[in-house]
Amino acid sequence: MRQPRRDTRGIVDPAELMRQVRFRRLAPAAELAGLVEHYWFIDWDLDQPYAQHVVGHPAVNLVVLRPTRDDPVTSEVSGIARELFSIKLADRGWVRGVQFRPGAFRAFSGRSPAELTGRRVPLAQVLPVADPGGRLAAAAGDPAAAAVLDELLLGLRPDPDESVRLAMRLVDRVRQDGGLRRVDDLAREAAMSARSLQRLFTQYVGIGPKQVILRYRVHGAIEQAEGEVDWAAVAAELGYSDQAHLVREVTAAIGVSPAAYAASLR
Repeated sequence: MRQPRRDTRGIVDPAELMRQVRFRRLAPAAELAGLVEHYWFIDWDLDQPYAQHVVGHPAVNLVVLRPTRDDPVTSEVSGIARELFSIKLADRGWVRGVQFRPGAFRAFSGRSPAELTGRRVPLAQVLPVADPGGRLAAAAGDPAAAAVLDELLLGLRPDPDESVRLAMRLVDRVRQDGGLRRVDDLAREAAMSARSLQRLFTQYVGIGPKQVILRYRVHGAIEQAEGEVDWAAVAAELGYSDQAHLVREVTAAIGVSPAAYAASLR
């Protein structure tokens, strides 16, 4: 069975997040492991509001949320965020999320995730399922909540075709190999034209291959922002043409320069 990731890639200031909330990742049922990255659960009980920021993975999420103890539970499908995702947590609340593997969501919905990119849509408008909010609110513990999500997703009878499988393989290739820096290189490796690769990613992932490569490079950069950082060396390692290129992309993604972000962590 695929185990949940242990890294904090994409989370801005992960140490502060862990101080403020209780964060867990859980593995889905074995039958879903090839299509679901993991379940992610967060609970909080805060005296003061806390804002969290995330440079999202190139993946669709199913999100069930109770923002505060007095709010109703809402369920939605969140497409790939085009910009830095920010949420303000307050009072006592929780969220139960499903992160699909990049490229996998179409196996559940039959719809292109490009329709969801940059959007958050009520669950009922996207998937033909009963709202799981009440069952998740009543679940006694994490295993019970994960079982609710397993039942919901298995009930959709996901059916990944060969294009879904290919898209997942190629995104994994980008994520695991920092040396893959150009769309043309990925297309050549996949024995496809750059135009065909662009079409595959748009229809099955939700954004183009260039944006996927960029997203993972930014993840790699912010993950290394601890202590005194040699940003020129990081830029070279991640395939940026120079340090200035890295600075521009990271600043555009998180709103501050890499050096300023590293200083804030210190």
